[in-house]
Amino acid sequence: MQKHTSELMRTSARRIAVLTLVLGATGCATQNANPPAPTLASSPDYNYIVGPGDNLNINVWRNPELSSSVPVRPDGKVSTPLVDELVAQGKTPTQIARDVETALAKFVRDPVVTVIVTNFVGPYSEQIRVVGEAAKPQFLPYKQKMTVMDVMIAVGGLTDFADGNKATIIRASDSNKRYSVRLKDLVKRGDISANVEMLPGDILIIPQGWF
Repeated sequence: MQKHTSELMRTSARRIAVLTLVLGATGCATQNANPPAPTLASSPDYNYIVGPGDNLNINVWRNPELSSSVPVRPDGKVSTPLVDELVAQGKTPTQIARDVETALAKFVRDPVVTVIVTNFVGPYSEQIRVVGEAAKPQFLPYKQKMTVMDVMIAVGGLTDFADGNKATIIRASDSNKRYSVRLKDLVKRGDISANVEMLPGDILIIPQGWF
């Protein structure tokens, strides 16, 4: 009877060991299911794209009466003296300046226009979105050379329930490919090697951990 009991205990121990290995392998596979995000991602020739909510200073050289500071409306258009319903969304400031020059050429000889953006929001397609277990989930306007560390500072870091090392970036510019990021290592442990650059339109998803 004692011998039979010992064999049962050894069999149970082997099963538990196998189960532990399987679960451990599954956990590792889940954690590393997505490739790590590239450390460098931004392009040196990036140009800011105007979106609703931006504010534009439109200056017409030698014509101060035609110069103005105007917001980009929710429909993506602006109106300035002598120029109505000009589409600004999805264009660079330089492109908008050329469009204003073309419109003013009907009234002013050889107009010279410069456009300066003074309030940055950008179009939805360019914004960085942070969802899940961030202290303050929100959208952020993209800035050249913006990193995931910059994003985490802006959203106030991770919640106590976040599983930061299983966070993912969905990259719209890369056909919605998913990349893994180690937010816990970066934010909690100060591991700078976990810092990576963001791209316009990235979505950062921070899941909740199992406790």
